[in-house]
Amino acid sequence: MVRRNEVTRSGARWWSAAVLLAAGLTVASCHSGRPAAKVAPTATTTTPTTEATTATSTAPTTAAPTTTSAPAASQALCGAGSEPPAQYAHVVWIVMENHSYNAVIGSRQAPFQTDLARQCASVSGWATVGSPSLPNYIGLTSGSTFGIADDGGPSSHPITADNLFRQVRAAGKTERSYLEDMPGPCSAAATRTYAVKHNPAVYYIDPGDAAACRRDDLPLGSVSAGNLASDLAAGTLPNFAVITPNLCHDTHDCGVATGDAWLQQWIPKLTATPGYRAGDTAIVVIYDEYTPVPNLFLAPSVQPGPRSIPSVNQYALLRLTEDLLGLPGHLGSAQSAPDLRAALHI
Repeated sequence: MVRRNEVTRSGARWWSAAVLLAAGLTVASCHSGRPAAKVAPTATTTTPTTEATTATSTAPTTAAPTTTSAPAASQALCGAGSEPPAQYAHVVWIVMENHSYNAVIGSRQAPFQTDLARQCASVSGWATVGSPSLPNYIGLTSGSTFGIADDGGPSSHPITADNLFRQVRAAGKTERSYLEDMPGPCSAAATRTYAVKHNPAVYYIDPGDAAACRRDDLPLGSVSAGNLASDLAAGTLPNFAVITPNLCHDTHDCGVATGDAWLQQWIPKLTATPGYRAGDTAIVVIYDEYTPVPNLFLAPSVQPGPRSIPSVNQYALLRLTEDLLGLPGHLGSAQSAPDLRAALHI
């Protein structure tokens, strides 16, 4: 009996152990299955989270400046529904180089300028007043080319006639030119990236003009430091300003995409000023050549969309600038140029 009971107890212990072992295997299997079931969701959720985080951190530093920030800024630049002021406090020209209208406006190489043309205004059929560059710069600022048909320096083409810079000063207003890569104020010495032919103020040699050139014709600097950046920060932008990029950024020596990217850096700086937001600053982007000349007109009152205006050329910008600044009279051929204020609602 003792041995049978011992056997019986041994058998019971074996059976219990077997049951426990089986249960343990089942439990182990269930426990090993649960993590496995959770691993996939964890991996699935982690991977999108990582990708989303990467996309979120990368997009603002790469895509945003060209596809988000620029259009968002330009959407508020024009078409405010306000009436233009009778007289503007600031008119800013940015002068670019050597492309026809369709090579810029509507081009995939110029998404920023194309967006500005859609959000603000641009005039088709705009003509040059001479060739090559210099007669257009002189025509823009004096109303005449004086028969210039080359890009000679100031010693070849000294001009004592009245001009827009003098006209602005005579009205008690301020003018200033900002030229990228110019080696010093009012420099007549060309460099690899600075072209004297793109600096009309240097050509006006009347004593008063020459003195003003030495004072007001300045190197541009960068978007963060330099003469223009300082004037914008201090709120001392002149009444009339001419901004001239270097020979690469103005698309003379480099492609349209390069100039477009450069404008995308500078124009938001100008439109962020209190003067622009208040509606008393107008910005014009104008190319010197080729016909039809690309152009852009920015001001809060400007009604968006393209314009077609007969007989419009560089002299029309001179007249418009004189009118916007409330200057008395019009210089040279600006007298007969079309009045653009009503057409642009500027």
